[in-house]
Amino acid sequence: MEPDQDAVDLAHRMFDLAREGATRELAAYVDAGVPVNLTDPKGDTFLILAAYHRHADTVAALLERGADPARTNDRGQTALAAATFAQSAESVGALLDAGADPSQGSPSARETVRFFGLDAMADLLRRRA
Repeated sequence: MEPDQDAVDLAHRMFDLAREGATRELAAYVDAGVPVNLTDPKGDTFLILAAYHRHADTVAALLERGADPARTNDRGQTALAAATFAQSAESVGALLDAGADPSQGSPSARETVRFFGLDAMADLLRRRA
C-alpha cells in the first residue's frame, strides 16, 4: 500500500518548520495532534532539528508539549548534543532544564564539546549539569 502523498507532504512540511524555527506554526500542528516525537527517515525529531538549527524558542515550545529530550536519532545523537554542537546556549539550557543527560548519546554532548573544542559549551555543561 502506497503512503498517502498528502500525509507525506505534511510530514515533510513539519520537519521543515522545525528546521526553520517556525515555532507558532509547528506548535499549532502539534497541538492539533501531530505527534511531538515524530521522526524523519534519519530518526531526527522536531526537537533534534530545532536544536541543531539554533531555534531555542522552538526547542522550548516542543519541550512544553512533551518532546522527549532523551530521544536519539539513528546515529545515536540527542537534541542536547545537536544544540551543543550548534553552540546554542539557550537551547542547551532549555534541554538541561527538561532533564536532558549530557552523557547520553553517541557522541554525547560532553563528547561533542571535547571533540570540537567548544569551551563555552563545556563551561555551560559543567555549570548546569
